[in-house]
Amino acid sequence: MANTPGAKKAVRKIARRTEVNKSRRSRVRTFLRTFEEAVTAGDVAKAKAAFVEAQSEVMRAVSKGVIHKNTGSRKVSRLAAQLKKLSAA
Repeated sequence: MANTPGAKKAVRKIARRTEVNKSRRSRVRTFLRTFEEAVTAGDVAKAKAAFVEAQSEVMRAVSKGVIHKNTGSRKVSRLAAQLKKLSAA
């Protein structure tokens, strides 16, 4: 357990930041799920709109430090590949 006042404050800060990051991560997953549902339904127009929103949300999470830059880029790249495959079909 934290003993010094500074350590106690750090514990409080970490707890607040964890809550915020959980919320942000959940929000990203929601947008990714929306895109996946549009792809599985085969709706190209809906998938394109969902892709733009998902890409924006993933990169926002990257800028906030919730996910690593390379992870965000990889996710967006895979989403784009799925969209391209759906559009070509």
